[in-house]
Amino acid sequence: MRAIQGALIVSSCIQIILGYSQLWGICSRFFSPLGMVPVVSLVGFGLFDRGFPVVGRCVEIGVPMLILFIASSQYLKHLTVKRLPILERFSLIITITIVWVYAHLITVAGAYKHRPERTQINCRTDRANLISSAPWIKIPYPLQWGAPTFDAGHSFGMMAAVLVSLIESTGAFKAAARLASATPPPAHVLSRGIGWQGIGVLLDGLFGTLTGSTVSVENVGLLGSTRVGSRRVVQISAAFMIFFSILGKFGALFASIPFTIFAAAYCVLFGVVAAVGLSFLQFTNMNSMRNLFITGVSIFLGLSIPQYFFHYTSSAQHGPAHTKAEWFNDYINTIFSSPPTVALIVAVFLDNTLDVNGSASDRGMPWWTRFRRFKGDSRNEEFYTLPFNLNRFFPPS
Repeated sequence: MRAIQGALIVSSCIQIILGYSQLWGICSRFFSPLGMVPVVSLVGFGLFDRGFPVVGRCVEIGVPMLILFIASSQYLKHLTVKRLPILERFSLIITITIVWVYAHLITVAGAYKHRPERTQINCRTDRANLISSAPWIKIPYPLQWGAPTFDAGHSFGMMAAVLVSLIESTGAFKAAARLASATPPPAHVLSRGIGWQGIGVLLDGLFGTLTGSTVSVENVGLLGSTRVGSRRVVQISAAFMIFFSILGKFGALFASIPFTIFAAAYCVLFGVVAAVGLSFLQFTNMNSMRNLFITGVSIFLGLSIPQYFFHYTSSAQHGPAHTKAEWFNDYINTIFSSPPTVALIVAVFLDNTLDVNGSASDRGMPWWTRFRRFKGDSRNEEFYTLPFNLNRFFPPS
C-alpha cells in the first residue's frame, strides 16, 4: 500500500506538469477531428469486455436490466409527470432500483444457495457481508497507512498508467463537451482539466486510495442519456460521494449492488460514448481514401494490439515486453494495453505525416481551429469559466 502511495504521488507530477504548463494543450495542436475519431470511439468500444461478457455471468439479472434501461430511457422517455421528463432524467436510477430489489428477492428466496461460487459472486446482493463488516463512520486522513515509500520501478509503471489515463480522459473530455452541446474544449481548458486530474491523483496517493483518478466514462455516457449537463449535478454528486465514503454502512449498501446490473447499463452508456467519437466524422471528408485508411487502421489496431497484449499475458503470465528491466516492461505493457492510447499513437502519427499538404479541409481543421483558443468562440466563456471566481487564479488563454 505504501509503495503504491509513493508511485501515485510521483506519477501525479506528470499530469500536473503537462496540465498547468500548457504542454498538453500544445500537443493538442496536432489533433484533428479525424485523429480524435478513433480515440473517442475506443474510449467506449475499448471497454466492451465490461459490457455483455459481464452481463452473461448472471443473465437473469443483467438481461432484464438491459431491456428495462433501453425501454425506459428511449421508448418511454417522452412520458412526463407535471411536464418533467421523469424517465429520461431518472431512468437509470429507477431501473437499477427495480432490478436491485428483484435481485435481492431472488437472493433471499435462496435461488443461489447451491449455485457455483462464481454465480453467487455475480448475482447475490449479500455477497462478502459488505454491510455488516463496514464501520458506521470512518473518516479518511492523509498518510493513514504510514509514510509512502518510493521505488523507481513502481513509479515508472504508475507513470505509464497515468499517461494512459491522460489520453483516455482527453477523449472523454471531448465526448462530454459534445454530449453537453458545448464547444470543443480549448487547449487551455483541456490542459487545465488534466492538471486538476493530476491533483486528484496526488490526493489519492496521500490518502492511500490504492487507485488513481480518471474520467468516468459511464458518467459521460449518462450525460448523453439524460441530457443533463449542469455543473450543479456534478457538485451534488461529489457531495454524495464524500458523504457515502465517510458513512461506511451507506457506502457498503450501494457497493452490494451486483456488478452485473452496472454492466448492463454500460452496454448502453459506453455505446453512446463510442458513437460520439464516430460523430466527428461528419466534419471530415470520408470520400477521401486517406481518411478511410487512417480511420480504419487506427481503430483496428487500437482494438487488436491491446487484445494481443491481453491474450499473451493470460497465457504466458507476463506481457510481451519481458526484459530484465521491470520498469520498462510495466511501461510498455501498460501503454499498449489501452485501446484509446494505441489509437491516439497510430491516428495522430498517420494524420500528421500522410499526405498532409492540402488535406486540412478533409481532416476537418477549418471547423476545429477556431475552438483551439478560449477567445476563439464567444460561447467558451459560458461553458468553461471556472465557478466561484477561480478564473483569477487560472486565467484563460
